[in-house]
This record gives sequence, C-alpha cells and structure tokens, in this order.
Amino acid sequence: PVDKTHEAVSTYYGTTLTQTTDLKTNACCTSSSPASHIKKAISNIHPKVLAKYYGCGFCVPDEVEGMTILDLGCGAGRDVYIASQLVGPHGRVIGVDMTKEQLDVAKETQQYHAEKCGYDNVEFHLGLIEKLDDIPSLKDGSVDIIISNCVINLCPEKEAVIKSCHRLLKPGGELYFSDVYSSRRVPEELRKDEVLWGECLSGALYWNDFQNLAKKCGFKDARLVEDAPITVENKAVQQKMKDMGYANLEFFSATYRLFQLDCLEPHCEDYGQAVIYKGTIPRFESAWALDDHHVMERGKVFPVCGNTYNMLKETRFAKHFDFVGDWSTHYGIFDGCGTR
Repeated sequence: PVDKTHEAVSTYYGTTLTQTTDLKTNACCTSSSPASHIKKAISNIHPKVLAKYYGCGFCVPDEVEGMTILDLGCGAGRDVYIASQLVGPHGRVIGVDMTKEQLDVAKETQQYHAEKCGYDNVEFHLGLIEKLDDIPSLKDGSVDIIISNCVINLCPEKEAVIKSCHRLLKPGGELYFSDVYSSRRVPEELRKDEVLWGECLSGALYWNDFQNLAKKCGFKDARLVEDAPITVENKAVQQKMKDMGYANLEFFSATYRLFQLDCLEPHCEDYGQAVIYKGTIPRFESAWALDDHHVMERGKVFPVCGNTYNMLKETRFAKHFDFVGDWSTHYGIFDGCGTR
C-alpha cells in the first residue's frame, strides 16, 4: 500500500538513519568529487545538515542566478542551501520533504545560513512530493528549475511526481535530477523489502520505463547528463539479492535533465541546424555540455537536431549561443542524437 511505503520511508530517514554513515549500501552516496564552486558552497553549510545528507549526485545545473528552484525531497536541506548560494539574493529556493525530523534540521539552521550568506532566500514545506497540489504557494508555471537528489525512486506514485513537475515548471524550465535506475524491472519480491527500498534500490525505475513515463507526463526528450554503476558494497544485501535469484540485477546512479518545452518532438529530427557556443557560461569558457553526448566547444559550429536546437534557443541558455539554420527543410531522423 502507498501509505505504508510512505510510513516506512519516513521512519527509515527520520529515525533509523541518524547520519550518512548509517546507510547500509552506497546507493545514496555521491561518488564523484564536486566542482570547485559547489565545494565552496558546501563549506558554508552547517555540519548538522551535511551529516544528514543521503543523495546520489550533484543536482544543481548551470546558469541559475536569479532563478526559482524547487527541491523535491530536500531532507535536511543540503542541496537547498547549495542552490540558495548559486541563485543569489534575487533567487529563491523551496524545499519539500515528508520527514519532519529531517525538515526540523533544515529549519533550525536557516538563520545560521542566512547569516553566513548575508540573505535568506529559502523556505521549507512538510509534505509528499506526490501531492504538491497540497502546498498552496506552489502555483502552475511558477518554477524555473526543479531538482531532486535520489528521492523519486522512493516514491510509490512516480507518475504523480513527474506530472506535477511538468505543471509547475515555467515554459523553458527544467527538471534536473539525480536518481537510481535499474538494468531491468525490479521484481515485486525485492520491492517489498523495506530496507532495500529505503536504500534507494528496490524502488529504482528500469531505464526504458523511465523514458516512457517521462514522455507520458509531457517531457518528450529526456537527456542523460551522466551515469555510473552502483556497487552495493554490502555483503548482507548482496547475499539477500543472490538468495532471491537476482544477482544479475544492476543499479546505476544517473542525472537527467527534462525540459518543459511543448515544441520538442518525440524523436530527434534533422533540419540542417547548428549552434555555436560563445564560451560565456561561467566556469565553462572552453566548452559546455548539455548532456553526455553534446559537448560544444567555444566558437565551433556544432550540428544539432531540432530538439537540441530548441533546448538551447527556448531556454535560459539562448544568450550563450549563436543559432544557424531554420525549420524550412526536414532531412529525416538525426543520426545518433538523444531520443531514438
């Protein structure tokens, strides 16, 4: 039952886990080293918040100054307080979480962070991310960017979450999130295991099911930013999966970006278009990556499909590019790009 799953997750993250080291696997751990500007932001965060971090990536995208960001499943607020520094005093960050014990830490340290940064631009709400309608201040088309860090896999009603994200985002906004995915559909026997669910494993979405769900909810072309295999690194958990007959089930941490653009097509089509990166996104003077297969060097003509063209032209990134071509001629499918 859905309510039982919510209760189990809330108990796991509210009382069972008291700090990051209590995790039984490395699924909810960030393996890569953060960029220098993220490290700087983390250095300003209260130790109590950092001790209760259970994420699997760095899920704040580039070019966010002045933006309104919504963090789904914000926990004790680590990513909220990172984002609050990146959006600056004219931006706003909203955190939502269902676990009171986690939110208490976020709220208790709010004044500390306001004094550290010189401004207070965050707010926190207790609630289910499947029921964002219940938070009156969250209006349709009011958010520039939605982030989430290893949380959507914990939700039994994932479709409700993704649909709400599409509704809340402004046109041209994006859902940019890190989560756990599986190489095949997770069997029901594993899905019923509360520890494996709480450790972000048994609630993981199968890659193709996620792609289909994203399209169903209005995100026509989900782009993979980065991914890495998860090595469970817990003999008891590994043995349990082996005993159940699922030793070959693989898990991955991955970051996706999904743009709220009605103009995107179901597949990547070729219109003979190209973009030229100006080298003006901060910290990326030489090249910038939209996703794991679109790394654009400064000054170089870079052929793109119609979807990539719109992801750059109809979003906050437009000022950083020159655009070549129009929509007058269609040349068929764009080979080797994005959605297939």
